[in-house]
Amino acid sequence: MTSSVVTCLAWVPRGVAKAVPDKVQVDKEELQRLIKETSKSLKELEQEEKEEGDVEMEGGAVGGEDDLAEFDLDNYDDDPAGSLIGNLASLTVYASNEDDPYITVKDDEELEEEEREAFTIKPTDNLVIVGRAEEDCSILEVYIYSEEEKVQYVHHDLILPAFPLALEWMNFDPGEDKPGNLVAVGSVTPGIDIWDLDVVDSLEPVVTLGSHKKKPSKKKKKASATPRVGHTEAVLDLSWNRLVRNILASASADHTVALWDLSQGKPVTTLTQHKDKVQTLEWHPFEAQSLLSGGFDKHAVLYDCRSPGDTHKSWVLSGEVERVMWNHFSPFHFLASTDNGFVYNVDIRTDKPVFTLSAHPQSVTGLSLSSAVPGCLVTTSSDKTLKVWDIQDNKPALMLQKEMKMGGLTCARSCPDSPFLFAMGGEKDSLRVWNVMDSGNTSVQTRFEGRPRPELPTQTPPEVATADQPEM
Repeated sequence: MTSSVVTCLAWVPRGVAKAVPDKVQVDKEELQRLIKETSKSLKELEQEEKEEGDVEMEGGAVGGEDDLAEFDLDNYDDDPAGSLIGNLASLTVYASNEDDPYITVKDDEELEEEEREAFTIKPTDNLVIVGRAEEDCSILEVYIYSEEEKVQYVHHDLILPAFPLALEWMNFDPGEDKPGNLVAVGSVTPGIDIWDLDVVDSLEPVVTLGSHKKKPSKKKKKASATPRVGHTEAVLDLSWNRLVRNILASASADHTVALWDLSQGKPVTTLTQHKDKVQTLEWHPFEAQSLLSGGFDKHAVLYDCRSPGDTHKSWVLSGEVERVMWNHFSPFHFLASTDNGFVYNVDIRTDKPVFTLSAHPQSVTGLSLSSAVPGCLVTTSSDKTLKVWDIQDNKPALMLQKEMKMGGLTCARSCPDSPFLFAMGGEKDSLRVWNVMDSGNTSVQTRFEGRPRPELPTQTPPEVATADQPEM
């Protein structure tokens, strides 16, 4: 069986996607251009890897070097059977199976109707975007999950140029005046690719932020006519600012956080408070200027992005920070998890955590609060287990522990449209969408089902910053 790991995932809000996504039609000339450009980029990356060595994957979402060894990331770009991109011509998609010379059994009307129904995205469908890495390629998959029928399937997918590490959904489309349906992808290369989720069979992203080339080695530094834009190492996490829609934050192994103006396609601010790789970050849900980050230097840092160099505050934790997230029910509080199994609840008005929870014996790779039920926290770990906690009133109580049989768990996120629905990825070939209320645990059901659901603070109307410095 082919080894495969889900490294990252994100939800698409219900009702956002096109009912019938567009299909790309590529002529032979365009296809040949893409093949040549991609082959050239891969050769350049391969040469850089030989000179530089791969980005060190320590403390990553899949639990460290031993877990990633089977993917042979040191030789990820070396394909003994020939370049995968070089064979893109064989992936040509025909508008109809009637036109495809390789399909000898043609569609009948009933089968075509079934395919059309499966291809149509209903307003009630939940979509989950998944970054998957296999031994010979990396894939972005768009799943449809029907909560009513409890079924999931891959609606469409595309081949990624590099091992994915972070996904972030956003609706800001740099080329359109109206909201879109896009995903930003961070990977082991410094560039950030943005893909249109309403387009099927895409062969290239809508735009790439920065460059996929890593910084030149000390032995071989070339003078460049244009200064380098963006990161110089892997992009480990991404967070889109829902209040200032053209701003995307990225965390990198180059020890920096970059704030990108998507309308210009370039970073407007670079934050350098961390002294090691920056693993995780998240914008505040109700305060456009507040950004939180966590790094391998065991620090969680809060920035006021109106003057980030002068206005920031940090907390020292017990281990490398795996995940940070704001508590949207208590805007002065955030949660942070570490590689040694702890979860911290921090009030930003104080210097010490409100509580410290020994949640798992190994790295806490997933940290997610229910979208609508206060206190319902789900954690996942490289120890292969999922746990459900009640942290209401800052008194954490373990409600449920479950081994998901997915190997080490790598990531978890709550559904924005359903209060008890969570998605998680694992080291084994699996995405799991799981409802807390389906656990069969009566104490969980009793504790959360009838809990009052307060109205969340009103968000500032979405805006777009137009100045060189983002308005926050």
